[in-house]
Amino acid sequence: MKTKHLLGLGLIAILAILIVNNPYTTIYLNGLVNDPQLVNSHQDELYEQIEIAAEKYYTPPQDAKIDRVWKAMPGYNGIKVDIKASYKKMKSGTFDSRKLVFKQIPPKVHLDDLPTAPIYRAHPEKPMVSFLINVAWGNEYLPSMLTTLKKHNVQATFFLEGRWVKENPELAKMIAADGHELGNHSYTHPKMEILGDAKTREEIIKTNEIIEATTGENPVWFGPPAGGFRDKTLQIASDLNMKTVLWTVDTIDWQKPSPETIIERVITKVHPGAMILMHPTDSTAKALDRLIEQLKDKNLRIGTVTKLMDEEHIIKLDQQMDK
Repeated sequence: MKTKHLLGLGLIAILAILIVNNPYTTIYLNGLVNDPQLVNSHQDELYEQIEIAAEKYYTPPQDAKIDRVWKAMPGYNGIKVDIKASYKKMKSGTFDSRKLVFKQIPPKVHLDDLPTAPIYRAHPEKPMVSFLINVAWGNEYLPSMLTTLKKHNVQATFFLEGRWVKENPELAKMIAADGHELGNHSYTHPKMEILGDAKTREEIIKTNEIIEATTGENPVWFGPPAGGFRDKTLQIASDLNMKTVLWTVDTIDWQKPSPETIIERVITKVHPGAMILMHPTDSTAKALDRLIEQLKDKNLRIGTVTKLMDEEHIIKLDQQMDK
């Protein structure tokens, strides 16, 4: 009996080896793994979750337009979820909205396609704002403001008066070296709304030349002094490949208000796409740190005018979808 028992065990072992090494067995098992009918329920559920997210996040693009109130306004990209790429990125785990792969959908009409008009704000759905810092005086407050901007990793657009750049080349270089954008604020700070065509052109060109010669930067934004302009001002700037920008929110810091007043003026009026006008003053230098923090608390990014005006869609994810 013992011999028969051992013989039986030996036969079972041999059969097991033959089955494991049988190429037909391997083909059969592989077929089970790759059979689309047998994809596990986790993968099915993950794909469905991504499809739901794709429906939720799809946003059509919006064309640039001339707004009745805000004049020229840039467009804003639409977004859609790349379902296959997102699935590939997540398939070894669970659904995670942070791993969704998005594609930007550009609008058909861009800012450059619009007729010449002033720009007072960016697209109102873009959660970003910009600091427009006009510089023709206030040298003593610039280093403090630059330090605060660097602390928060914020880039602003400094609109420089040409005459100021000529007299303060090192400060102009310091601003550019910190990665800030440079704009044109005229050469002698005249009233552009009453300036003749030839003089207007001279003011803009001369300022561009001194900024470029001093810093290597070539301005593309023109900020007229005191916001003064006429239609011909806009056209001359456009002929020089520049767009004219004004502002959405004014700190009125040249009146020397308290830092608290400046912060209140901005925070109570600010909205996505806003451009915030300021100057290098004692009040602004003291308000800047808290102002930046409060803008970020409102989930607003802060960037240059160029960054604010581009069509990139800033995607805000809903973490509730992960639960």
